[in-house]
Amino acid sequence: MCALKILPVEKIREADAYTIAYEPILSIDLMERAAKKCFDWIISKSDKLRPVKVICGTGNNGGDGLAIARMLHYAGYIVEVFVIRFSNSCSGDFSHNFKRLADLPGLVISDLYESDPSIELTEDDLVIDAIFGSGLNRSPEGLSKEIIKQINSSGALVVSIDIPSGLFADSPSDLRSGGIVQADYTLTFQFPRKAFLAPENEIFTGKWEVLDIGLSSDFIESAECNELFIEKEDCASLYRPRPKFAHKGNFGHALLIAGRSGLLGAAVMASESCLRSGAGLLTTHIPADGFLVMQTALPEAMVSIDADDECFTTLPVLDVYSAIGAGPGLGTSPGTSTALKLLIQQAAVPLVLDADALNILSENKTWLSFVPPGTILTPHPGEFERLAGRTANFFDRIELLKAFSQRYQVFVILKGAYSVLSTPNGGLYVNSTGNPGMATGGSGDVLTGIILGLLAQKYPARDACILAMWLHGKAGDIAAKKHGFEAMLAGDIIRNLGKAFKKLY
Repeated sequence: MCALKILPVEKIREADAYTIAYEPILSIDLMERAAKKCFDWIISKSDKLRPVKVICGTGNNGGDGLAIARMLHYAGYIVEVFVIRFSNSCSGDFSHNFKRLADLPGLVISDLYESDPSIELTEDDLVIDAIFGSGLNRSPEGLSKEIIKQINSSGALVVSIDIPSGLFADSPSDLRSGGIVQADYTLTFQFPRKAFLAPENEIFTGKWEVLDIGLSSDFIESAECNELFIEKEDCASLYRPRPKFAHKGNFGHALLIAGRSGLLGAAVMASESCLRSGAGLLTTHIPADGFLVMQTALPEAMVSIDADDECFTTLPVLDVYSAIGAGPGLGTSPGTSTALKLLIQQAAVPLVLDADALNILSENKTWLSFVPPGTILTPHPGEFERLAGRTANFFDRIELLKAFSQRYQVFVILKGAYSVLSTPNGGLYVNSTGNPGMATGGSGDVLTGIILGLLAQKYPARDACILAMWLHGKAGDIAAKKHGFEAMLAGDIIRNLGKAFKKLY
């Protein structure tokens, strides 16, 4: 697997420097390459009738903006350039591009100073934000902050280059400062920035895209990094094609412990997604009240009946199963809690815990110490907070997530717009698929079923998690194309799992 690395800013600078030294290429030519990628993207999205206002700082991010402005001007766009003179010093590449731009006929360039900071922007404009790049380490003030406020209040379509100006790439930003550009689109280079994954930063990043500018593949491959962004190619390398003469015994027997009276739909959805994910056999352990529901809704699943009519209280014999899942719709009654404790003490095969199983653990945190190593937990942010504690922001939450996985030697999928898998060895894997339509009841139960189905087929826990996150999101993306976001149901994700798997064939 050769996933996209999420490198910190200092490593990205090293990648630039290595490429310049060993390609070899001049830094101004590497900037030109990056600007051309942005130019190509912009002309594919915007016509020549929309006025373009390019707002630049005096560093290398501003140099990118100047190069883009030149290319757009040559292509016949109506371009006006504004340079924020917040410093007397300019980077070498900025100065080089400014000289190339200054003599172009018909191109208006205006300098902005503290004494006259106003820019005339309208909602018809396309604003290219090239004020500050990823290297920013303090919040904008004074002139630059005033310009950013004007951009945000203009109603114009905003495209940020590298990163929205004012946003920190690798650490929390002051979100209330008023000094961060609110972009509609962000075009970044070679690697996703960690800040793009934070829910609280969505208002600033808008939709972001990573543009390949040809940084050294040797450097990228050798750069140490344990935070990776998972895409289709990574999952295709993990997927195991089925041999022609395979039979159901080759693909495992899963046990799902789920459901209580009033919440049997969770058991049905997790069961169906488990089978749709390739498990050879599935037995679902449910309270007696759920027998007819399960047999009617999903005759392909075998049923194990609990001693209690309404909830999970007794363990079935475990030694016939190749993987076990527990939690969807389970409830948190005292009898269920006791039975879950026995499960985590006795399970000798891969285990995935979700929903109420996690809620029970959060009420009995001493039990975490005897959860089997390698177990998979799949909390949403609220469940993770109850398990591990509160955090102030995304960056703190990710650090706590890594520490939790390492302390208890478990895999944790923190569900969200970019679901994040943390591993016992400190690795982080960020999923690239999924959409807001999946924010609906039952979606998490479907993910649990997919993981269980893959575990039953003896995929290693890490690979099962990575594949499950991607397949879950991809099935949701396929469903969204048909139903839109608001009308999606968890069942739509299940119904499109087959199409998601086909993307990996």
